[in-house]
Amino acid sequence: MDRGRRHGVNMPAHSSNQTTGERMTDAQNRIRIGNAPCSWGTLEFGSVTGDRIRYGEMLDQLAAAGYTGTELGDWGFLPTEAERLAEELAARRLDLTGAYVGAPLEDKGRWADNMSVNLRTARQLAHVAALNRQAIAPFLVLALDNGTVPARIRNAGRVTADLALDANRWQDLARACNKIARIVNDETGIPVVFHHHAAGYVETPAELDRLADATDDCLGLVFDTGHYALGAGRTDTVLDAMQRLASRIAYVHFKDWSAAVARTVKARRLDYFTAVGEGIFCELGQGDVDFPAVRAWLLDRDYRGYVTVEQDVIPGLGTPYASAQRNRAYLASIGFTEASNSSMKCSGEE
Repeated sequence: MDRGRRHGVNMPAHSSNQTTGERMTDAQNRIRIGNAPCSWGTLEFGSVTGDRIRYGEMLDQLAAAGYTGTELGDWGFLPTEAERLAEELAARRLDLTGAYVGAPLEDKGRWADNMSVNLRTARQLAHVAALNRQAIAPFLVLALDNGTVPARIRNAGRVTADLALDANRWQDLARACNKIARIVNDETGIPVVFHHHAAGYVETPAELDRLADATDDCLGLVFDTGHYALGAGRTDTVLDAMQRLASRIAYVHFKDWSAAVARTVKARRLDYFTAVGEGIFCELGQGDVDFPAVRAWLLDRDYRGYVTVEQDVIPGLGTPYASAQRNRAYLASIGFTEASNSSMKCSGEE
């Protein structure tokens, strides 16, 4: 793993004798497409052991659908022994792209526990990436304990000021993020990013901006297109937000968002989990996020590394493998055509 490898958004650095087509091809080859266990119903909340797909089958399907990397998912879903996990990934020619760790970072009384779980995860990321000699380092993805605060669950997409963290807990959250980012990076070399998320205390555009303003540059951001749209209640500000936060965006999650479903959710005052079940995060290209425009933005800013597709589904429902194939085909149709593992066969495939 090259710990000096650049991530995320960079200023374009093109050779003056390259044609426009050569520059575009060179740029798009630096963007790789991954997926995550949440697209198979192994969400960071709400799933239990009994309703989960077996991890080997999930990895087979992810690789066969044309993705070249996976996030870790819930601790314990993929093997926790680094050597075994490295072998499983290498057998399918997959990178480990990151790990989402939800924790009550705003609670200073939980500092020791929060630090411990994040360091444990970062050490595994670093070990696996080193064993497999990954060219692209995985991210430790910090997040709040989203989906656990009843008022935020009930009002996701309809957040009002009275539901926000108070000033003291905002300060505690920022301090925790800064400390974790510094300690993790110093010990493991793993880059650390924060994930804004619906049904949590950093959902709205204003909350994301406040988090960015309150933290240091040692902490990057993972920009999630679907969660941003849900928090904003619209998609026409996604590019503006990416531009505003460009200096902090190190990683990107692709998730679509349906304005039509959102109108139903708002009218019926549905909670977050019900909204997910209703399909508010629809398949890519079926909703209102302008992914061709997002792709153009990434290329223009010389983004390099992984973009991770997340197709949140309720555990046990939907057709995750077929959905993963359709999402990858859609991305290929708009120009994300990097080499994949599509020649592999998934478990049970003839």
